[in-house]
Amino acid sequence: MISSVRGTVLAVAGTTTVVEVGGVGLSVSVTPQHALALRVGAEATLRTALVVREDDLALFGFQQPEELAVFDLLRGVTGVGPRSAMGVLAAMSPGDIASAVATENDGAFRKVSGIGPKTAKLIVVSLAGKMQAFVASASTGRNAAGSISESVLVALVGLGWSERTAAEAVDDAVARASEAELAAVPSLLRVALAGLGPRQGSGS
Repeated sequence: MISSVRGTVLAVAGTTTVVEVGGVGLSVSVTPQHALALRVGAEATLRTALVVREDDLALFGFQQPEELAVFDLLRGVTGVGPRSAMGVLAAMSPGDIASAVATENDGAFRKVSGIGPKTAKLIVVSLAGKMQAFVASASTGRNAAGSISESVLVALVGLGWSERTAAEAVDDAVARASEAELAAVPSLLRVALAGLGPRQGSGS
């Protein structure tokens, strides 16, 4: 079982990336969001699931262990193959999936390409009681992200920008920042300042 790979990103095309590990290029399927975060020539670490079939060996890669765990849970649902599971994760975060399951909202899954009404209901029923940890994780992540954004807002106001301008800059930074940049005040502040440009805070 290949549970993770780390190496230089050789190529990114659509939702497939090639990572060189020990001189061997491994083709790994990722979500569109993950693909956008990968940079050719940079080193990347991917948590992976190896799916073995009679005529195929396929690697699926993830940024977070929660995504890999949910991927495995989804594959355990009748009618959900690895490609469909990736489709769900491309459209919904682990927290979103947990919330949909908790509220029995199968409509959220029907919006995913390749997931029909019957399969959507099966996902809700099959994952019931298995997603509590992801609800707690999502809540913690939202709280942490909110705290970081608030700290950046305070910092920008302290540097002289009006609260309205600072708030707009923070919203823009959150939309543009990578996952790593969202995880710390200094990095998110740099993104916000880059968006504001060379303007000085005018207090207006």
